[in-house]
Amino acid sequence: MELPQLFVEKMKSLLGEEYSDYEACLQRPKQSGIRVNTSKISVEEFRKIAPFEIEPVPWTENGFFVEAKDQPAKHPFYHAGLYYIQEPSAMAPAAFLPVEPGDKVLDLCAAPGGKSTELGARLKGEGLLVSNDISITRTKALLKNLEMFGISNSVIASEEPKNLVPVCYEYFDKVLVDAPCSGEGMFRKGSNEIKNWAEYGIEPYVKIQREIILDAVKMLKPGGYLLYSTCTFSPEEDEQLIEYLLHQVPELSLVDMPEADGFDRGHPEWTVSGLQDVKKCIRLWPHKIKGEGHFLALLKKEGEPAAGAEGQKRDRAKISQEAEAFLSECRMDLDPNRIKEHKGRLILTPKDLPDLGRLRVLRHGLLLGEMKKRRFEPSQVLAMALSGDGYARTLDLSLSDERLMKYLKCETILADEKEDGMYLVTVQGYPLGWGKLSKGRMKNKYAPSWRWM
Repeated sequence: MELPQLFVEKMKSLLGEEYSDYEACLQRPKQSGIRVNTSKISVEEFRKIAPFEIEPVPWTENGFFVEAKDQPAKHPFYHAGLYYIQEPSAMAPAAFLPVEPGDKVLDLCAAPGGKSTELGARLKGEGLLVSNDISITRTKALLKNLEMFGISNSVIASEEPKNLVPVCYEYFDKVLVDAPCSGEGMFRKGSNEIKNWAEYGIEPYVKIQREIILDAVKMLKPGGYLLYSTCTFSPEEDEQLIEYLLHQVPELSLVDMPEADGFDRGHPEWTVSGLQDVKKCIRLWPHKIKGEGHFLALLKKEGEPAAGAEGQKRDRAKISQEAEAFLSECRMDLDPNRIKEHKGRLILTPKDLPDLGRLRVLRHGLLLGEMKKRRFEPSQVLAMALSGDGYARTLDLSLSDERLMKYLKCETILADEKEDGMYLVTVQGYPLGWGKLSKGRMKNKYAPSWRWM
């Protein structure tokens, strides 16, 4: 792997005698990892059914190292949303933001969803998650990942951060900014990252990061927490960015974070003013951990939050008899006051959802399904948000059942259940999607775009 000479010189100045260890680590294969979806299964239960060897990631309770040869994306448990495939160091930002059920949380640069899926799981269906990314293309991947995880209280938007500020001023309890950066910590991934660094350097990213972080602070409640992270080593994008932020926003202060094996602390000598508080920041170096490079800073905003504003008032949606009958068989809190209808599609909106006005929003909540002539078509997303016994009729398939792969490939399967009608299809008790049974043949309702390839 050939590194740009300017980068090599900079890293030698940062790492000193450790540079040779860093250079050697780039020759090792990248480390694979998975993160358990604790909104569907506990870590203890997952350990019992894990289909491959797993080794705990030290900095997060539900993260595990796995071998790439195990192909975790090629297992039905992945399609059931039991885990997310994620580079291990990238698990740290969401792990260190102290999210609790009921919080209003913003993931400002969210695509493709690795951190949002963890934040949503930790909310346990309470509160609100707004996941935003400026790229509409990348936001589509974010949407699918949140849907596969069964996150029912999320809003997915694609806006410039500055456009969110007027709508969400001091609205969020917790904010995550995994900022766009020069990507130095990801050079082991391949030549594209290195080529991008050689072409653009770090300066364009510093400008973007400063703009984004100041907008993020405006949307954070007094008393709330903001976690800033990058996957780069550059002090200008890390310690010096935090130094700039603390100078611009005096009501912010750094919060210490727990230690873990291989962690390094922020370096005051890499700031302009010698700011000692940056020792509370965390650096992950790829030659010290089983993972890539990352930087994390946790900040708290002083003050007391104002009384919470009420969510947008909505008229009750007009729901067809077929939709009402179907939804009545779902064992889930489907408050009719929170159901919104748009062109026949029913969406369960989160509680206290603000009026998002003309913002570009891909999803305002949980898509329940679509009302059609004399029938209701439930969504794939609704199936994923249910528990294994969350619908009146279920067809549970074991891992050894040959019908399982046929179902995931969108093929018709046979079933000897006595009652015709819609079924929630599960694998070992975990939802996969829908199927409609008629005289022993089940019409496959699995989302074609999710088909096993």
